[in-house]
Amino acid sequence: MKKHFLFTSVPAFGHVNPTLALVSELLDRGHRVTYAVGSDALETVRATGAEVLGLPTKMPDIAGQGNVFTPERMRTMMEFFIGDVRQCMPVLLEHFSDSPPDAVCSDVMTTYGRMLADKLGIPAVSLVPNFASNENFDLRSSMMAEHAPAVGPQHAEAMTKIHEAMTEVGEEFGVEAVPLIGGPPTGLNLVFLPEEFQLAHETFDERFRFIGPLVGDRADEDYSPADPQRPLVYIALGTAFNERPDFYRLCFEAFAEGPWQVALSIGSRVDPAALGEIPAHFDVRPSFPQPAVLRHAEAFVSHTGMNSTMESLHSGVPLIAVPQMPEQSANAARAEELGLGVKLDPETVTAAELRAAVDRMSSDPDVRSNLDRMRDVLRSTGGAPAGADAMEAFVV
Repeated sequence: MKKHFLFTSVPAFGHVNPTLALVSELLDRGHRVTYAVGSDALETVRATGAEVLGLPTKMPDIAGQGNVFTPERMRTMMEFFIGDVRQCMPVLLEHFSDSPPDAVCSDVMTTYGRMLADKLGIPAVSLVPNFASNENFDLRSSMMAEHAPAVGPQHAEAMTKIHEAMTEVGEEFGVEAVPLIGGPPTGLNLVFLPEEFQLAHETFDERFRFIGPLVGDRADEDYSPADPQRPLVYIALGTAFNERPDFYRLCFEAFAEGPWQVALSIGSRVDPAALGEIPAHFDVRPSFPQPAVLRHAEAFVSHTGMNSTMESLHSGVPLIAVPQMPEQSANAARAEELGLGVKLDPETVTAAELRAAVDRMSSDPDVRSNLDRMRDVLRSTGGAPAGADAMEAFVV
């Protein structure tokens, strides 16, 4: 029996992109899919063929607040999410109260998805593009411990205040608001990474399906290096914390000499003219079709957002991590622990250290062996078909 699935997500591509192949798979099976998301991601979602519902979500621009994930920056982000719930819940209730979907499939950062499912009395599916949390393992606690020592007591205090505020928001709508990070699992949690990469993976039960990264049609996008004979290093700091002209100039210095050609993504906030003279062997753009570039790359200098981390491992490309926030630091630490790359300090790294890390990671036979094994693991997780199978079995 065909079902109607409602997807919700913040309009951040590290959260939206992993869901697109799953949406396409459900549509191919004849199900109806509505995707509620902010305007920045509407056209990307519309391209899948899903119905779209525009939400008033607009991600805050906090790139100019420095490169350290301070308690103030955390509060800015969390206050945005609270305001977003207050804006989006009325839109969703107006649209779906009289004709509810069969299930709400919501990104773990879109609390209003869980709240809507609760309010309408329908199943909730969690879409998890990062480390999953359960009753035994909490991502927030992990970040505050060994994997992200930059998170301290002030961050914990900020999180406590945000949790209190979210509780009040839930009371406004007559439902329980789950925490923005962590919180109790739903009956079905689709995690877009392999179980082997998950921290404390032995504590997760059958409610969690580790279906791996869903690259989908994005793998078919086109990119050709300028010189097919030269090895390619791809450099990108994601879409949120990428206003780093100082780092991009450091990359010019690091790869000024030698065999490497460079694809450098600088985001939309940095003017290429402000970087000075761009070396001829650098291809500098606001953004690239990432999976397509990774097909050609020998190394990836990355912020190690989880989506980028998984896409790199899916292509068997070693990671040279320069994380920009605590969650990314946790991803980088896990990749280093598994012998899939190396983590550098983004605030102190030198051009010589960056170049040495790229040279070492791209030529180390042990790293290559680990990458080959992880690529095989990723490609055997089941992907979008496994996710759709789980959803069909869950929503009866």
